[in-house]
Amino acid sequence: MYEYRSISETCRELNTDKNRGLSGEEASYRLNRDGENVLASPGKKTVVESFLEQLCDPLIYVLLAAAAVSFLLRETADALIILTVVGMNAVVGMLQEGKAQKALEALKKLTSPKACVIRDGTEQEIPASELVKGDLVRLEAGCQVPADLRLVRTSSLKAEESALTGESLPIEKQAEFTAGVLKDRMGNVKELPLGDRKNLAYMSTLVTHGRGEGIVTATGMETEIGRIAGLINESREEITPLQKRLGELGKVLSILSVGLCAALFLIGVLQKRDLFEMLITAISLAVAAVPEGLPAVVTICLALSVTRMAKVHTIVRKLPCVETLGAVNVVCSDKTGTLTQNRMQVVQCYVNQTMQSCEQENRSLWSTEYKELLTAMALCNDAVLKEDGQIGDATELALLTLAAGEGITRERLELCMPRLSELAFDSERKMMSTFHRKGDQTVAYTKGAPDEVLKHCTYILLNGRTVLLTEQHRTSIRRAQKEMAHHALRTLAAAMRVGGSCLSEQELTFLGMVGMEDPIRPEAAEAVEEFRRAGVRTIMITGDHADTALAIARQLGIARQEEQCMTGEEISGLSEEKLRRRLSDVRVFARVSPEHKVRIVRSLKSMGNIVAMTGDGVNDAPSLKYADVGIAMGKGGTDVARQAADIVLTDDNFATIEKAIEEGRGVYENIRKSVIFLLSSNMGEILTMFLAVFFGLSSPLRSSHILWINLITDSLPALALGVDKNDVKQLMERPPRSAKESLFADGGLACTCFYGILIAGVSLTAFFTIPYTMLRDSGLPFSLAAVRMLLFREAILMRSQTYAFTVLGMSQLFHAVGMRDIHTSVFHRNPLENPLMWLAWITGLLLQLAVTEIPFLTTAFGTAHLDVKEWLWLALLASFPLLAHEIMVLCAGKRVRKSPARALDKQNFRDIMTIIGEKRMP
Repeated sequence: MYEYRSISETCRELNTDKNRGLSGEEASYRLNRDGENVLASPGKKTVVESFLEQLCDPLIYVLLAAAAVSFLLRETADALIILTVVGMNAVVGMLQEGKAQKALEALKKLTSPKACVIRDGTEQEIPASELVKGDLVRLEAGCQVPADLRLVRTSSLKAEESALTGESLPIEKQAEFTAGVLKDRMGNVKELPLGDRKNLAYMSTLVTHGRGEGIVTATGMETEIGRIAGLINESREEITPLQKRLGELGKVLSILSVGLCAALFLIGVLQKRDLFEMLITAISLAVAAVPEGLPAVVTICLALSVTRMAKVHTIVRKLPCVETLGAVNVVCSDKTGTLTQNRMQVVQCYVNQTMQSCEQENRSLWSTEYKELLTAMALCNDAVLKEDGQIGDATELALLTLAAGEGITRERLELCMPRLSELAFDSERKMMSTFHRKGDQTVAYTKGAPDEVLKHCTYILLNGRTVLLTEQHRTSIRRAQKEMAHHALRTLAAAMRVGGSCLSEQELTFLGMVGMEDPIRPEAAEAVEEFRRAGVRTIMITGDHADTALAIARQLGIARQEEQCMTGEEISGLSEEKLRRRLSDVRVFARVSPEHKVRIVRSLKSMGNIVAMTGDGVNDAPSLKYADVGIAMGKGGTDVARQAADIVLTDDNFATIEKAIEEGRGVYENIRKSVIFLLSSNMGEILTMFLAVFFGLSSPLRSSHILWINLITDSLPALALGVDKNDVKQLMERPPRSAKESLFADGGLACTCFYGILIAGVSLTAFFTIPYTMLRDSGLPFSLAAVRMLLFREAILMRSQTYAFTVLGMSQLFHAVGMRDIHTSVFHRNPLENPLMWLAWITGLLLQLAVTEIPFLTTAFGTAHLDVKEWLWLALLASFPLLAHEIMVLCAGKRVRKSPARALDKQNFRDIMTIIGEKRMP
């Protein structure tokens, strides 16, 4: 706690000299002892580690188990197909995350590569990584602080610490300052907020004004930025809602697979069938229970979504977090640099006793008084404004920008009025003055806090004339200052004096006053409103002062009343339970530390919220890591923030988050459709196999048939559903889904069961077609015993299996078309919206034709050749899922017309099933 120590105490503790610094020999010893002045970076994963990480999924475990059993049963082809699918899934995920990491490395900025250090009394430039505790470092405007320092000399030194504190204005530094020790009720020393430690400078912050020297008190991971980096490493990776749901699904499918195998094998034993044959059939049924294409479909859907997001300036580091965005119901955002532009801008001025806006088109401002005010602000200024860059205090840069907009530049003015001397700003006077030669006279310009400037003013410039400053004038000026402060504007007044003694700040003429702010990003307010309509709450978390934060929040529409604002000090005094109670009402958190931000995010998550945290500073990094989705700014953000985040916005645009949430909701909707489609199709396969074997019949499908269907007529349409185009407006009008919501919510389970039963029904109908036709033509009654006898003949069994195989495969193609939107007729959707669906449908149909018509494939799959009449009959059976879809949509439409208050898109599948039951439809 060097803020509590004097300069001499610091030098004694660190065994250094405040004038000569360390010796070269001592510095080398300390470097070997303490290590380099660098932050510990997370170790990069090897290719093998990245690949194995992609396999950590319950569904993948089931598939690997199925492959292992297939190898044991010498079903090598089946095992290889499963392993190929698993491998492709892992490679796609690994490559996508690798691309994201490369994009981040391209954004990485070097942090303080050089430092100006004094050793053995000699100034020298060394790599910042070689700094050690006790080193004497020299600072000047424009340089980055290379380590944590206890300042020993300062001259108008200011540091911009928004990356650490979130406070947009530069902090004035004073070497002579020593903080008074504050203690809490328990007698423990209270930690002084970072922004109030005027005698310290911190690694990675920027010197905006003045110069100084400081002794290094901490390096590397011991610095303030290192401590925050340590907070990041303490957090553990949490799985996303989709990963939880798929994990649960994987467990259910695992249990189902084992249960079905055992049940079917037991049935075979009871029916006294061939045990090896029943074992093969049981394994086939287990394979049918697992949607082999699901992991690949989910991964590819997320990867394609990531590619789309990259086009709108969004780098996704981890695939699953795309889907998590769709469930976000709270967006916590840093203020400085995220909701605001992290630069000061003059927005109002008070000249000639009139308050006016400083917009460029406001030409009514141009007057003698306004010109003198701008001249004073430009000349009494140490910042540098160039086309290729800016150096200096953000406040002074804002003043130069305002003057430059009216054609007034400091360089041009100083040609006529060169600076003779100056009185630098200090915290006691709260003013700065410069003295210039104009002809034979000396002209003084002063700027500073309005109250202090007024104390030194005797006159005021009004209507082009210098008149005596009366109490009425002073009252008017103070009223204007109060009005600006009410809108959280930082105020500065300017005055001048012509003639008189040099270095005097007495008998000044008051020129005017300006009010400035860190302007909000123009797109941020609109994004906040879009979030509100989408049921997403926006919370501002900042290190800035409460009044400033609340004023910005009002402009953005985040908060309205003072009760909606809470400070870090208040948070520290609340228990977890009380904090959670307050969180339902609070919209703005001000003067908070990185630990406070983490606590807020944790509390929000403990209340069942899915939290996205946005930020760009080092102080945001821990909360970015703890949030469900951490979103960092790529341009102006720090490297620490980018490494902690799941998503990086390369355009630093808060509104881009809205597009990302849209994409997340769309991705989840598509994955949900794909899951329901795959599981209903697999249920059809399971029921087809299980019912046939249960009634003592031969298996309607071979294991090669099941794998073919799962990988071709299942996976291709599922992938097409995964990239389907959704109604974005409709998606964003819905409230965010609950984190606990199942993939089968809103009628998903009923939909899965209904279509699974329907597909099984038409597949078994196709399987029974040949025996039924033969018995009918022979005049024999239809019975299971007769069918069982006929199916013992290999030729009849092969053709019956071909029928079942063909109908099962084609029915899933028809089912996929209806699954694009279970509430809308296919005739009301644009067929060109999803060309991949047509491609998947045509490809699936052609491949299904191939396995019955191409000789080497018919041999491999054990299928029979079909004629045109057979194909037409099987196509009719296969179209039943789509016909059922259209009937249900028609019935639902009739109910909506009777009760227009209920929108069709709000109805779930269970309601539709009720309608069908009421109308006694098949």
